[in-house]
Amino acid sequence: MDSVEVSEQVHAPADRVWDLIGDPTRMADLTTECTTMAWAGGATAPAVGARFRGSNRLGWRRWTTTCTIVDHQPGRSIAWDVHAGPFAVARWSYRIDPGAGDGAATTVTERFEDHRAPAFRAIGPLLRGVPDTVAHNRQNMAETLARLKHRAEG
Repeated sequence: MDSVEVSEQVHAPADRVWDLIGDPTRMADLTTECTTMAWAGGATAPAVGARFRGSNRLGWRRWTTTCTIVDHQPGRSIAWDVHAGPFAVARWSYRIDPGAGDGAATTVTERFEDHRAPAFRAIGPLLRGVPDTVAHNRQNMAETLARLKHRAEG
């Protein structure tokens, strides 16, 4: 299983950072591929077991995923599993580590874990047009965290 983890130091209080990532349906404008996210299956707020749908775009390619929150610790962490139809795709997570002392930076860590089956990994480059998922996601995660930092510090 491939995974990627990227961290960023944000000069803002941890609660400000949490306000930006604690509800994934409000994160679409921070990400590079996700265009919209909306609660599904009767969910209206983040909680373990809540589901949401994500619409994504990469160039001319578009796809939709269903996500289920698997970790939700307000102010600390959130994670969700992603499925495309019946197929497991990934787990995305965010962790907040507050800095020690007044004015200390908050560390935000975004993590991607690839949950695709071998056959799905083999056809993935054709479907998404991304030959190296790890490098692609690392770049996108760095951009997402840079946008998060800008917004939290602004």
